[in-house]
Amino acid sequence: MSKQIEHGYDTDWQERYGNIVMTPEEAVSHIRPGQRVFIGTACGQPQELVRALTKRSGELADTEIVHLLTMGSAPYAEKELSRYFRVNSFFIASNVRDIIQEGFGDYTPIFLSDIPGLFSSGKLPLDVALIQVSPPDERGRCSLGISVDIVKSAAENASLVIAQVNPQMPRTLGDSFLNINWDMDILVPVDTPLLELKPPKPTKVTSSIAQHVASLIDDGATIEIGIGRIPQSVLDFLRDKRELGIHTEMFTDAIIDLIEAGAITGERKSVDRGKIVASFCVGTRKLYDYIDNNPLFSFRPTEYVNDPFVIGSQNRMVAINVALEVDLTGQVCADSLGTRFYSGIGGQVDFNRGAARSHGGKAIIALPSTAKKGTVSRIVAHLSQGAGVVTSRGDVHYVVTEYGVAYLHGKSVQERALALISIAHPDFREELLKQAIEAKYVRRELAGVEGRIAVGPEDVRTSMLLDDGTVINFRPIHPTDMPRMKELFYALSQQTVYYRFMRPMKQLPQKEIQDFVYIDHRSDVAIVGTLPEAHGEEIIAVGRYYLDPQTNRAEVAFTVRDEWQRRGIGTFLLNYLIILARRHGISGFTAEVLAENRAMQHVLRKADLKTRIKLNDGVYSFEMDFE
Repeated sequence: MSKQIEHGYDTDWQERYGNIVMTPEEAVSHIRPGQRVFIGTACGQPQELVRALTKRSGELADTEIVHLLTMGSAPYAEKELSRYFRVNSFFIASNVRDIIQEGFGDYTPIFLSDIPGLFSSGKLPLDVALIQVSPPDERGRCSLGISVDIVKSAAENASLVIAQVNPQMPRTLGDSFLNINWDMDILVPVDTPLLELKPPKPTKVTSSIAQHVASLIDDGATIEIGIGRIPQSVLDFLRDKRELGIHTEMFTDAIIDLIEAGAITGERKSVDRGKIVASFCVGTRKLYDYIDNNPLFSFRPTEYVNDPFVIGSQNRMVAINVALEVDLTGQVCADSLGTRFYSGIGGQVDFNRGAARSHGGKAIIALPSTAKKGTVSRIVAHLSQGAGVVTSRGDVHYVVTEYGVAYLHGKSVQERALALISIAHPDFREELLKQAIEAKYVRRELAGVEGRIAVGPEDVRTSMLLDDGTVINFRPIHPTDMPRMKELFYALSQQTVYYRFMRPMKQLPQKEIQDFVYIDHRSDVAIVGTLPEAHGEEIIAVGRYYLDPQTNRAEVAFTVRDEWQRRGIGTFLLNYLIILARRHGISGFTAEVLAENRAMQHVLRKADLKTRIKLNDGVYSFEMDFE
């Protein structure tokens, strides 16, 4: 089988297009001082052309270099060359970060989906585009391979297109082709390895965050995996998912294992069914060989991949992006550290808004709870001075740290602040609460919960299947459950309220609600039974125990919403609380039950425990031993 048939390449292309074939040096000699030069993206950067361009620096005064994200070296981004080359980056990678932070280069903050429009509208006209492509097929079509993104638009709109033609560039399928006959002006044949980037190794923190994120992803969801260690770590926890789809800016080698495991099929995508859609990828030769001529992959330009309306048309679209800081109102900073620009807006807003529009979609922002080796909180009362907002407080939905998940959309500022404090690092929660109260985000009466904002352990989760097939989920109570606890109280009959609190109550005092939700999950444990609702969850049952350290016994109590009583939920709660109490080394339970509350007495009497019962003034006192 000939190489031409095997790879779809025209093996005689250099002879066929010999009139425009040049060396790198000859090609860049057509660039003039004062022009705006675009350089191809990420691992698709045309390295030989970049080197040749840099060697001509002394002849190219006032040249503006425009790019998105570039990998490898950026020899033009040196301080001593700044009088010749002015870097203007749409996304700041490490290779240009220093020169931009020092003021010798520029950063243009813009939604990734808007960049192609800058080129096509003439608002940012391009004089030259330096790109890298695969060899042409018999019709003169070259694939942009691993970097289609904004490169296709740049090539279609630049006055002069210089293409590095490399047989080591995979021929990716989709809307990834340019034609030599009308899209390219100069061809530079090279045969050099592409830039490679190994997937970052997860840390304990990123793995914990990734587990929380993965728990939000349902079978059949379509996911976007943003750039960075956290989004890539999420893939490690998706192997047991089924029929996932991919619609994303970029991906890495990590995607291969999920495809081979059968987790990614795209069969339930509502758009581009069965296809992995992306605009670029970064990885190793293994990945580049895997995507070569692989019909499973569809590489499309940024104006399609990042279009919020296209993204939103996917059912159950999940967008996973990262942040540097999140303030207590939900503002997300993702491109700067104070006044120092660090990365870029990229596609975060495009995908966040698209996922929010999607039926059953989820927009997720993930970040470690701390920075600088645990000395600085990334959950902050106010963004650092000079920090910019990438995702507004109105756009944010889920925020995830290694301490849990906070859902903010549609929540009040107080609810947001408490939710975010609860997933901040424990070392900073007390100070964050003080700052929230000072900022009037949180009512002053909540000052009494300082030191008690804690999230229950993840392993304290279980479920119960009722006879009619209803599944009730049980989890630790959370600080953000205050509104749900109020709803539960006002849904109870007066008799149930009287049985639980041993007195008539028309209102549940704020202090009592606080004492319900702000607990340490060790000496005080509370488990809620929930049902899914459109607004999140509905609490239909709560069980709790309070430890008396002097006796090492805990007082137990639980409440079940009236219409769910006599379904075995109280018995289930008691038995599960016994398991948790034993785990904490507690020796037994006590309980105070009104004589007329026969249902509660029945639950306690049938527990498989050594039980002593006394009746005093119409109240039964139960004392139960675990041993």
